[in-house]
Amino acid sequence: MRTPSLRTIVLIASAAVSTGASAHLGTDAGVHHSFLDGLMHPLTGMDHMAAMLAVGLWSAMTARRVWLAPISFAGMLMVGALLGLGGLQLSGVEPMIAASLLVLGLLVATKAQLPSLLAAGVVGVFAVFHGIAHGTELAGGDNGWAPLVGMLVATLGLHLAGVAIGLALRSYPAWMRRVAGGLVAVVAVLPVL
Repeated sequence: MRTPSLRTIVLIASAAVSTGASAHLGTDAGVHHSFLDGLMHPLTGMDHMAAMLAVGLWSAMTARRVWLAPISFAGMLMVGALLGLGGLQLSGVEPMIAASLLVLGLLVATKAQLPSLLAAGVVGVFAVFHGIAHGTELAGGDNGWAPLVGMLVATLGLHLAGVAIGLALRSYPAWMRRVAGGLVAVVAVLPVL
């Protein structure tokens, strides 16, 4: 297998960079009610982009079953979104989303290896909170399904991008992985800064 060049890695990472951060759907008066809006949201919400890329990165660098944690995240994201659409509201959703970024960033930076099912469980728990945030914001709207499906498609795409970057980083110095993990963790504290 040919090792991707540093230029290729930078290009993939650049393509994944957010053009603007809006933490969740509904930040601009609930306009996000189409498939395209849902599709674009993870690409414009820095917290979601970082979390989804980190899940893929971490899986690619540490797991035998590279697909398990990303599929768990995507599935539990939808479970959380459906719970939110159904009216479930939890306190502490935003702190849990921030915690997910901190933990995922540290897992990437340290290249921590967990048993596959535990890794899927960890990302799945965090994904529920990401999903509840979106489902709650869409509750009472005309159509919650279209943006949720768009969000799921974008989530899976970001996981794939993270896996590609993670596989590429396997053959590069450890400091690059640590920087990637550190950047994800920094997103967790950005609102505080």
